[in-house]
Amino acid sequence: MSRRFDVAVLGLGAMGSAVLYQLAKRGAAVVGLDRFAPPHALGSSHGETRITRQAVGEGSDYVPFVVASHRIWRELEAETGETLLNACGALVMAPGHGVSSHHGKPDFVGRSIRAAEGAGIAHEVLDGAEVARRFPQFLNLAGDEKAYYEPGGGFVHPERCIAAQLRGAGAAGAEIRTGCEVLALRQEAEGVRIETADGPILADRAVVAAGAWTAPLLGSPFDRLLTVRRQLLHWYALADGTAYGPNAPVFIWMYGTGDTDYLYGFPPLPGEGAIKVATEQYSSVTTADSVERQVGPDESAEMYRLRVAGRLAGTTPEVVRAAACLYTVTPDRGFIIDRHPDTDRVHVVSACSGHGFKHSAGIGEAVAADLAGGAGRIDLSPFAVTRFA
Repeated sequence: MSRRFDVAVLGLGAMGSAVLYQLAKRGAAVVGLDRFAPPHALGSSHGETRITRQAVGEGSDYVPFVVASHRIWRELEAETGETLLNACGALVMAPGHGVSSHHGKPDFVGRSIRAAEGAGIAHEVLDGAEVARRFPQFLNLAGDEKAYYEPGGGFVHPERCIAAQLRGAGAAGAEIRTGCEVLALRQEAEGVRIETADGPILADRAVVAAGAWTAPLLGSPFDRLLTVRRQLLHWYALADGTAYGPNAPVFIWMYGTGDTDYLYGFPPLPGEGAIKVATEQYSSVTTADSVERQVGPDESAEMYRLRVAGRLAGTTPEVVRAAACLYTVTPDRGFIIDRHPDTDRVHVVSACSGHGFKHSAGIGEAVAADLAGGAGRIDLSPFAVTRFA
């Protein structure tokens, strides 16, 4: 007879690896399943770097997750000797003459400032002149910018974070099955039966953290709530990197008032000689299995022409590399962290809507605590699926 698990975690990317690690640390009998071999470049959790900051314009409900994530990554660094979090600083900038939107939230800079004030997070509010003085890599500023600067922000290495949590989960007793495709799952009288290409798995409960594969696996209501968007990452060669000194921050630069009038990016990594930049799009829809994973030269050329040229010092149109990743987006661009509305033994931790990685380690801890019924848990009610009813 096959082993029965306390919890099965489906999908081992940002969220799944974090949930699995936290459950295994608590002594649960857990199994993690993934159709690929994470960390991989087929979903949403790759590309060397992801922006992190503790005060987020998406709202104060998210702050406890990212604060916990920073703590967990530092703990993992101490245990493993790896570098996971680089606190190079984070700059979020918008025009001072209008209300800019980002991730569907108006006045994103103001919301970030208020979140920092409410949580006691160290930060500065800068005007355009101060940004130009301190950060010469930003060109042709209008002068009326309003910026939020968080010295403790920066970037994390997503592949390293996932790998570290999976290793930690395995060391704590979790069973990890990669190359294992989940075909279906159903709740039975005393648990959840998970059908895989390698045979069935039985667990008391299941956590679905399958990202862009969530809706095809779970069906209603997630098939109408989750939309997959193809996003592009570009690395442009630097002809002159002198403007990017040791104080070069990650940045989100909203140069217009529209939700896509912006770019974000990272300081060049040591020895790389290139700068990674990206934007977001919400106009075209794809699926995890049909997405075009190759980035065309015309796409990188358009990104450079429309958003990079004249804004970032020393950057050339030469493309060092490019990659596609996936956003799985809800109607309000928030997360879903909740029990399935029809099967209470199935928990859904997905739809990170393009701003999830910085929260992921903390979400893993919060979900594990929720499953264990422990005290001091983070309030997950703002992320309930029922809010879309």
